[in-house]
Amino acid sequence: MLQASLASGTANRRSVFELFPRRLPDGRRYGVVAGIGRVLDEIERFSFGSDEIGFLREHHIVDEATLDFLSTYRFTGDIWGYAEGEVYFPYSPLLIVESSFAEAVLLETLLLSILNHDAAIASAASRMTWAAGDRPCIEMGSRRTHERAAVACARAAYIAGFATTSNLEASRTYGVPSAGTSAHSFTLLHDTEADAFRAQVESLGRGTTLLVDTYDIAEAVRLAVEIAGPELGAVRIDSGDLGQLAHQVRRQLDGLGATNTRILVTSDLDEHGIASLAAAPVDGYGVGTQLVTGSGEPTCGFVYKLVAHEDSAGRLVNVAKKSQDKVSFGGKKYALRRLDANGVAQAEVVGIGEPPEDDGDDRRLMVELVRAGEVVGRASLAEARARHLASRDELPMRARMLQKGEPVIPTEHVGGD
Repeated sequence: MLQASLASGTANRRSVFELFPRRLPDGRRYGVVAGIGRVLDEIERFSFGSDEIGFLREHHIVDEATLDFLSTYRFTGDIWGYAEGEVYFPYSPLLIVESSFAEAVLLETLLLSILNHDAAIASAASRMTWAAGDRPCIEMGSRRTHERAAVACARAAYIAGFATTSNLEASRTYGVPSAGTSAHSFTLLHDTEADAFRAQVESLGRGTTLLVDTYDIAEAVRLAVEIAGPELGAVRIDSGDLGQLAHQVRRQLDGLGATNTRILVTSDLDEHGIASLAAAPVDGYGVGTQLVTGSGEPTCGFVYKLVAHEDSAGRLVNVAKKSQDKVSFGGKKYALRRLDANGVAQAEVVGIGEPPEDDGDDRRLMVELVRAGEVVGRASLAEARARHLASRDELPMRARMLQKGEPVIPTEHVGGD
């Protein structure tokens, strides 16, 4: 596309691209925007060096005119979008990219790959943390996904309410708080379970978390308290009927005087499994596989479409794809969240052009992210996390339901094609 547009003289036409979802994943009531910070980082360093140019030339992928363009490529346009942590709905204009066609079209895969992945993780994480209530969730999915994706997963999960991650690279790179526990291999390494517990407590202190389901859980709990004393930080259960076992372990811990020792549970938990443990004496959840695979929805289905371009006369004209089942809406968009008198979301309003004057019941959703190629809208991870909690709390109560359903608020299109 780049080569052909350069050859035809249309590459420099002012163009507006929009990144949006046509629908939510099946049965989901809302989605969560995540990955904006990573997008901004990547846009700043997105260029074609000598190695990339050499590869393209050697394999005759594009012509010399295109290689010349790529060799000096930097994005110099403007980007607006939803702030990271915001919730979204069908046809929410998550990103608006305005620049020459040549500059904007090169960003398509970069933007879609980051946002489709990170938003899927955050959307699943949000459902999990809502189901968990005040009990913390620990991200523990690094061994169940690509090594680089694992870092992005931890970041996205934290935005959506997870308390900590076991991935230290996510802690180093993004400042996500880290925490972890020992594995069964540590217990199996020692001659006895008591030797394993003693070694861990002596090295890490009485506040450590001991894994108690390698052999017999009741005997392991007894040994754990005997070795660490009532100051033992926590025990972890990783198998069996977690609800029933949690009740048994709680009674045993209390009977041994370890009334402040917490119970953590793991074992392929998802939002439904977490919700089923609401009445159990569980103090925290470790979540891995289901989180990093989006709890069955590993992508959001975002698309990146041209919605307006400059014509041969220099006028900006709206364009849209009209094929069956893949309809787009032309024009540069704005987005508002309509709220009732109590601050509860009623609709996602998507319109063409400039948004109307605020009449007191509409919250503007889009923020400036990039201006003339310079990042101007970077937010901290803490800000994104706080934004998500506030945005989620605006939703009607039925948004908490885990059963399949329609989007919790409708999307209303105002004006345009």
